[in-house]
Amino acid sequence: MEFYQNPEATQEDTAMNRVCSIFAQVLQFIPRLEFGAAVRKHQAERHARGFHCWTQLVAMLFCQLGCAQSLREIVGGLAACEGKLQHLGVESAPRRSTLAYANEHRPWQLFQSVFEALYQRCVADAMQRGRRKFRFKHKLLSLDATLIPLCLSMFDWALYRRSKGAVKLHLVLDHDGYLPRFAVITDGKTSDINVARSLEFEPGTVVVIDRGYQDFGWWLELSRQKVFFVTRLKDNAEYGLVEQRTADRERGILLDEVVLLTKIQEAGPVARMRRIEVWIEEKQESMVFFTNHLTLAASTIAAIYKDRWQVEGSSPTRTATNHSRTGTTGDDTSKQSPPI
Repeated sequence: MEFYQNPEATQEDTAMNRVCSIFAQVLQFIPRLEFGAAVRKHQAERHARGFHCWTQLVAMLFCQLGCAQSLREIVGGLAACEGKLQHLGVESAPRRSTLAYANEHRPWQLFQSVFEALYQRCVADAMQRGRRKFRFKHKLLSLDATLIPLCLSMFDWALYRRSKGAVKLHLVLDHDGYLPRFAVITDGKTSDINVARSLEFEPGTVVVIDRGYQDFGWWLELSRQKVFFVTRLKDNAEYGLVEQRTADRERGILLDEVVLLTKIQEAGPVARMRRIEVWIEEKQESMVFFTNHLTLAASTIAAIYKDRWQVEGSSPTRTATNHSRTGTTGDDTSKQSPPI
């Protein structure tokens, strides 16, 4: 979608037009008729007095995509688009008090319904494309966690430190379409590995994790469940060499070893793991990857972990923290946070 550009328009106006154009294309993923049906289902516009739920949705999406840090920035940013808001289906920018009241009193179930419908549409689109990066048939998932800071004065239940509040988001990301599979939200003090132990994966799944999930007992349990993992090994891990395999140096493989971790060696053959050292050209350094998958090519194991790097920057576990301090329910925006 493009806008007509006035020849006398300033560079700032041109940039704003471009932003509004992209925003309008993003909103096309949420059909207005479908959104209207959800509004009626949840009776979200009862006593609305002219402020529509669509305008509220646009404002809050603008908050996230525009990295707004307060109600003032949300309203001010939308007001700067006056004349172009009609392309977004909005008549005029809302007032701060109106937006704050709507965020506090309108049913959150409306936006849950919108999310679920959009998620299913994305899943269907990912399946329709059907392009897999790897030849193996295993389901490839990434498990990660991130801390989301919250204002303790508003979320007193989220005590993290003496004067700080936080929750932790534990997310499983499906590499088919790079969509979240499911998420667990805990208090900020909960250990990543404690949540990982409570998760269940289908046999044959490959789970990519970082060194924060190093737990030999959990790794052994995954092996017994025929669930594979790919991770990086901490330097202080003790192991014994079982087999030295031929390393394909043309593909950057420096070492390919079958090892037995000392702490779980009594478990027998199921405790055999694989240690692969790879030269990373982009970083100009070698890295050691660790897996319980004994048959995949060493270069494939390295490529699996590299694929995790590519999605980390855009993962919801990273973007979720961007605007955690944005005030959305009142005028004192410097001390408030949106509901999770």
